[in-house]
Amino acid sequence: MTSQRLRAATRADLPRIHEVRHGTAENRLTNPALVTDEEIAWYMDHAIFLVSEDAEAVQGFTCVNHQTGHVWALFVIDAAQGRGHGSRLLDAAMMRLREADHRQAVLSTDGATKAAAFYLARGWQPMGLNMHGEVVFRLSL
Repeated sequence: MTSQRLRAATRADLPRIHEVRHGTAENRLTNPALVTDEEIAWYMDHAIFLVSEDAEAVQGFTCVNHQTGHVWALFVIDAAQGRGHGSRLLDAAMMRLREADHRQAVLSTDGATKAAAFYLARGWQPMGLNMHGEVVFRLSL
């Protein structure tokens, strides 16, 4: 296994973050304009924004609002899935939420995806559907 490390995302990571976001078969953005560089910059400056990288490149990232406990994004490029990047990113983000005295985290995703199964396997509980028809998951911290 290639050695991996987690670190805070930087502006220099933006091109690769876009590659990772668009390099996943699931949860494709139907309108890429919905995720702006300004929004990504806010997460870099004001929230938890971590990348997981190996010797080749950044392979995944997560963005979590430390004020609300909302997981805005967790993506691992398809070619690197199954190597632990997503688990490490999620565990690190949840640890940071716990350190910020959060008692729960929330996120939403399509219920018929590998992502939904990923969260269920890690103890996230489905709470219902949001207005976009996605399953809302909650994790007690």
